[in-house]
Amino acid sequence: MSRTPLDTVEHAAATPDVELPWAELGLKKDEYERVVEILGRRPTGAELAMYSVMWSEHCSYKSSKVHLRQFGEKAPQSDAMLVGIGENAGVVDVGQGYAVTFKVESHNHPSYVEPYQGAATGVGGIVRDIIAMGARPVAVVDPLRFGAADHPDTKRVLPGVVAGIGGYGNCLGLPNIGGEVVFDACYQGNPLVNAGAIGVMRHEDIHLAKASGAGNKVILYGARTGGDGIGGASILASETFDDAKPSKRPAVQVGDPFQEKLLIECTLEAFAEKLVVGIQDLGAAGLSCATSELASNGSGGMRVTLDDVPLRDSTLSPEEILMSESQERMCAVVEPEKVDRFLEICEKWDVIATVIGEVTDGDRLEIYWHGGKIVDVDPRTVAHEGPVYERPYARPSWQDELQADDANKLPRPATAEELKDQVLKLVGSPNQASKSWITSQYDHFVQGNTVLAQPEDSGMIRIDEETGLGVAIATDGNGRYAKLDPYHGAQLALAEAYRNVATTGAKPLAVSDCLNFGSPEDPAVMWQFAEAVRGLADACQQLGTPVTGGNVSLYNQTGEAAIHPTPVVAVLGVIDDVARRTPVAFQEEGQLLYLLGDTREEFGGSAWSQVVHDHLGGLPPKVDLERERLLAEILISASRDGMIDSAHDLSDGGLIQAVVESALLGEKGARLIVPDGLDAFTFLFSESAGRAIVAVPRSEEVRFNDMCGARGLPVTRIGVVDGDTVDVQGEFALPLTELREAHESTIPALLK
Repeated sequence: MSRTPLDTVEHAAATPDVELPWAELGLKKDEYERVVEILGRRPTGAELAMYSVMWSEHCSYKSSKVHLRQFGEKAPQSDAMLVGIGENAGVVDVGQGYAVTFKVESHNHPSYVEPYQGAATGVGGIVRDIIAMGARPVAVVDPLRFGAADHPDTKRVLPGVVAGIGGYGNCLGLPNIGGEVVFDACYQGNPLVNAGAIGVMRHEDIHLAKASGAGNKVILYGARTGGDGIGGASILASETFDDAKPSKRPAVQVGDPFQEKLLIECTLEAFAEKLVVGIQDLGAAGLSCATSELASNGSGGMRVTLDDVPLRDSTLSPEEILMSESQERMCAVVEPEKVDRFLEICEKWDVIATVIGEVTDGDRLEIYWHGGKIVDVDPRTVAHEGPVYERPYARPSWQDELQADDANKLPRPATAEELKDQVLKLVGSPNQASKSWITSQYDHFVQGNTVLAQPEDSGMIRIDEETGLGVAIATDGNGRYAKLDPYHGAQLALAEAYRNVATTGAKPLAVSDCLNFGSPEDPAVMWQFAEAVRGLADACQQLGTPVTGGNVSLYNQTGEAAIHPTPVVAVLGVIDDVARRTPVAFQEEGQLLYLLGDTREEFGGSAWSQVVHDHLGGLPPKVDLERERLLAEILISASRDGMIDSAHDLSDGGLIQAVVESALLGEKGARLIVPDGLDAFTFLFSESAGRAIVAVPRSEEVRFNDMCGARGLPVTRIGVVDGDTVDVQGEFALPLTELREAHESTIPALLK
């Protein structure tokens, strides 16, 4: 593709008939024609490179923008919101002068091609988004989806992904405190590797991605630019996988966590000395993104000399330099009198830093190479005015049939022995089994501020040692529910993450999301996406939790087979004193077990229907957002006032899964009594939403019941913490030793 140094802007204007490889770079014919219309001439090769990556699905959100607007239009009023959608990451006020930034993104396709580097650079990229806001990263989370647990390719992809996440995060010294691991055949050729990060700063330290002030210098710092990741995430994430296409291995970036650690410290020191006017990390689309976004968000233009970019490979063409997604790089805008000090700090941290340009008083982004001008564009047309598609969407013809295939009608256990066998099968199934083989590869406690981590309902980090102020984060998303009903499936994902934060005692504040779907060119997939966004926006509005930012990942399919629609929702909450948090594990024998919420016959998309019958059909559990809000208020108050010693939300696997997890973590059994009006099967396996199980000290029983009664929350005493078995009275008793063997042996056996 390279035609440097001859293909200058002047040359392009004089040679309108030169053919350019716009289709090979992922542009449609009408998109290329639009570029020509914007420029008033054919683009240079360098301009074409920039438009192609910045107008890709991954960078421009061209198929999703029209729906994502709802997150702004329906945004609830929130005193906590400091920075919202449109920046590198959202920022919320958590009190005491502290602000927290958090975000979730995807690195799905690169992680299938090259599991270790795909996952590692996913962590690196999301951490740089956090740094770019002015925050010190304090933790990471990793919601993951893989193909069938027993499929040979899962054994290739999963260990590499886990090693990449652990290797990069551990080397950065960041605790991994949350996430999930889900197996389903629909992710066979398209695993989902979503990565999230949290950062902490003072209010006055917030930084934004904008280049303002004519004469200010543009400094590229961090790693040298190489040939790895040319067009990487931006190209990989903008098309489906197909066995007939050539290997995309060269498109996967290569990460260096030690370089990133230096970059973090260098950046934070520059922030502390107030040296930075604007900043942008180099992630997807590399320099194309950093220069065009900084310029378009600022008050002027920008002039860049590409010859000054430090290279690992001197043979790279300017197009390749602009498209490279080499990792561990950032771009800062610095006032001229502060440049020397900025460069000194970079040198101190052994970080390469080079002035590559400056902010101008015009409105153009101009890039030079070997003395010739190879880019002359309005930066907004590159960064913010890409194509917007109103993709056709339609409810798929098979949706009615799927919902009519009611899971509530599946055969149920006929005897107590069958019921016991199905409990063992459930807790030992890949999705419900212990993930400690995976999570033990992550450092949860580095930095010394981790309060809760996997397998707790949400991770929790202390952010102020004196007061105990902390934040909690949970990520959730059930693709089976969303396949049955995308609108309510997205709401159930939010409700579960919201509930998981509340069970630990933290108050839910705000949301980030990672929306993983198939091809937007399929009207059925586009309908799923539209419904999920509508459902999530409506639910966030009702719960008062604004969406602060996130990510859309489309084209997650192999050939014609799309993944289940998988909206992953992260909820961030705040807790005044982490010493008052509530863990999952049973704490004391003799404590009373209470079930909060209503239990109904709801098995559509349930773990039971999947594990016992390999079935997906019917409707997912009903969503009652006001009940979720009430439940959260009760859980937070009970935690703060010392009324409960453990709490666990009820979701995948129902009540029996929650009880087994709490019992195994606390090494204490439970005696359960089936409540009046419920049969043992529904009591144990129903996945009705808006429920939690809590352990109440006997001294707090009256106070706890009075609080629930006064607020109108259904509460049912269902047993006691006791012994070394899980005993469902009148049905069966399972020793903790047998449950532990079933729960903990599955994943190691599958992956050894």
